[in-house]
Amino acid sequence: MIDPKIKKIAILTGGGDCPGLNAVIRAITKTAILKHNLEVIGYRFGYRGLYQNDFIKLDAASVSGIQHIGGTILYSSNKDNLFDYEVVENGKKVRKDMSHVAIKNMKKEGVDVLIVIGGDGTLTSARDFARKGVKVIGVPKTIDNDLDYTEYTFGFMTAIDIATEAIDRLHTTAESHHRIMILEVMGRNAGWIALHSGIAGTADVILIPEIPYDINKIAQKFKDREKRGKLFSIVVIAEGAKATGGEAIVKHIVKDSPDPIRLGGVGFKLAMDLEPIVTEHEIRTTVLGHIQRGGSPSTFDRILSTRYGVAAVEMIEENRFGNMVCLQNEKMTHVHLENIVGRQKLVDPQGELVKIARNVGISFGD
Repeated sequence: MIDPKIKKIAILTGGGDCPGLNAVIRAITKTAILKHNLEVIGYRFGYRGLYQNDFIKLDAASVSGIQHIGGTILYSSNKDNLFDYEVVENGKKVRKDMSHVAIKNMKKEGVDVLIVIGGDGTLTSARDFARKGVKVIGVPKTIDNDLDYTEYTFGFMTAIDIATEAIDRLHTTAESHHRIMILEVMGRNAGWIALHSGIAGTADVILIPEIPYDINKIAQKFKDREKRGKLFSIVVIAEGAKATGGEAIVKHIVKDSPDPIRLGGVGFKLAMDLEPIVTEHEIRTTVLGHIQRGGSPSTFDRILSTRYGVAAVEMIEENRFGNMVCLQNEKMTHVHLENIVGRQKLVDPQGELVKIARNVGISFGD
């Protein structure tokens, strides 16, 4: 049973949007209301809504029919760290810890528990609120699948389904025109999307941040394929991939963001580096970009999101505040927020999936 003193909970979604967010919101809301008769509100635009006390009431009607819809009905923001928030004082912009305003707003509205759905940055603030005595439950969210302590984050399977379909479509053009087709996918420091979709889509080369590549070895892979009568090739490259001794390609800097570096363009850089070496084939680059984050969640992610949402409410029953819901050994469990902040789950270059890919002839450019 939930502590009878707990009457009202709040939900917010932070960071980038992700397929499955609405399914989590729906699961939390329906479980809280139907099983525990709790009142539920949702803060809009992530932590900004918490600061501005901008919220909506969530009930059975407001979450009806949203499980299959992408994005988040609560909207999101990836620029609002209330522990380092931009405010105007004496006509000048300064950054200050404004978390006390958020706590005051929650007390004003009678919020007893805050459920935070987000990635590393969002969950770092959740930990900091927990340190200030707020009853917080974290739910991990990222299509990159790079949060530690949890086997899968919702949205990841949808992203790799989308990437795999893109590879399938590029195959037909590549084979028809004897071209080298490069697909750039998201991933930042972790190559999970590239690795999974590359194996599923039968890519010839997969380039990930965890394994620096040699441009000449990639070119040699193409030549080896030619000798076997394969006059086209497919390359899947994660946005954070880099050449041996090189750096990740920074697309631009968002100065007012807690995480200002935006990667992108490595696919085009790879094409330019390959063109002087592989002169007998045209090279084309496709950047999948935000398409990976948009649209309806897959069946797997709808179910996983529902599991995460229900488990978050169960953690309130168990008084496990300051923890994040996670999936381990196919079961929903929890880990303390203090343990997960700043830890990334990266692809093991010696891991099973990399070995499988190598065994079926996929090159990692090393």
